Order: sequence, then structure tokens, then C-alpha cells
Amino acid sequence: MKKSRQLDRTDRHILTLLQADGRLSNVDLARQVALSPTPCLERVRRLEREGYITGYVALADPAKLNASTLAFIQVSLTNTSTEKLRDFNQRMLDLPQVESCHMVAGGFDYLIKIRCADMQDYQRFLGEQLAAIPLIGQTHTYVVIEEVKNETAIPVDKISH
Repeated sequence: MKKSRQLDRTDRHILTLLQADGRLSNVDLARQVALSPTPCLERVRRLEREGYITGYVALADPAKLNASTLAFIQVSLTNTSTEKLRDFNQRMLDLPQVESCHMVAGGFDYLIKIRCADMQDYQRFLGEQLAAIPLIGQTHTYVVIEEVKNETAIPVDKISH
């Protein structure tokens, strides 16, 4: 990857606006950041090329897609050799209920975030899929009662170089 240059205020504004609405047209984006469309598009392409923008997504409503039960599961493995970690990572990639999976430092090895239809669906996931992974020594689950904050945007004003 090419060396990234420091972001200026306009770059940060572009990132903020696109994180809020990835479907914003270049003309509207240019107007909001006080640029003409061509230089605005050049900046967006540079931000993509330099890896500041890694993709564009649509955010779906979990309740409408029968996935409103959200849980975080702490996972401790019985073996943390490089080979076993790779195996566990691949297993997580293969499970559609796993929304995110993070290897962490501390009292356990992984923190996974899952979405299920309901508690029965969660119980099936835990018993039939997660428990079937022989690497797992122990799990602790935290079912979310209420999502207080769920941001997808990174506050770009905090970016430092």
C-alpha cells in the first residue's frame, strides 16, 4: 500500500459524510464540502486508493430480517497454537450467525458477536454449532437487552498522523 498523506479538514469531512450516507452522490458530496465535482471525486478515489475507505455497505434492520436477538460470547480455547487459532478463525468465518469475531487479550481468547431470531435459535446455535467446535474449552454469553449505541462510523476528527 502506498504511503498515505495526512488528511486535511476536507478529507475528514468527506469521510464523515460518506460514513453517514455511502450513497451520497458525488455532486451532493462536492456541494457539502465546498468543492467542484471533479476535485471531490479525485479526493474520494484517493481516499479509497490509500485505504481510508475500504468499502460501501447497506445497513439492514435486524428485526425485519428475523435476527433481533443479539449476544456477545466470550470464548476460551483449549489450545492457542497458531494452527488451532487459524482453524478457529476459519470456523467463525463459516458461521452466518457470527456478525463479528475478535481475538482479545485478557481472561479469554475471543469475543464473538452473534445475531439470532430468538432465544431458541440462540440455544440451537450454541448447542449444535458452537459446542461442536472441539477447540472451545469454555464460553460465557451476554444477551443484549437493549442496544444503547451501535455506531458504524469512525469519528474522523480523532484521526492523528
